[in-house]
Amino acid sequence: MTIRKPSALPAPPASAEKAAPDVAIVHGVTPDGEGLQILRARDNRLELGAIRPLREGAPISGEVVRLRPRENQPLVCDVDVEYKPPDTTSDRQLPQAAQRTGPAQVASDEYRRNWDAIWNREPRKSGLAN
Repeated sequence: MTIRKPSALPAPPASAEKAAPDVAIVHGVTPDGEGLQILRARDNRLELGAIRPLREGAPISGEVVRLRPRENQPLVCDVDVEYKPPDTTSDRQLPQAAQRTGPAQVASDEYRRNWDAIWNREPRKSGLAN
């Protein structure tokens, strides 16, 4: 019995390797009628989402993308990411001030002087019960 070794093929150069495709399929209109509902395939996973036009002064939620419709299939688009927000799910440590909950802690010298002027008075001594 003879065992054949597979012929060794040269590995493609690193520059020839393509990144995983980022593709979106438009499948409807959002309920408010201002955007499109999409199914997006990227990084070996599928995502449901919606895209909306950018508006000046309006907050951005999520990524800013550019869709390039394919020539023969206009509802299938290649996606170019123009802006990706910072990753908020990472395990990086936040500064101490950002880890607090509740109202801001204000304690300047002027604040303390005013606090003392209002609250650190001697209690009134009067003959009344109240």
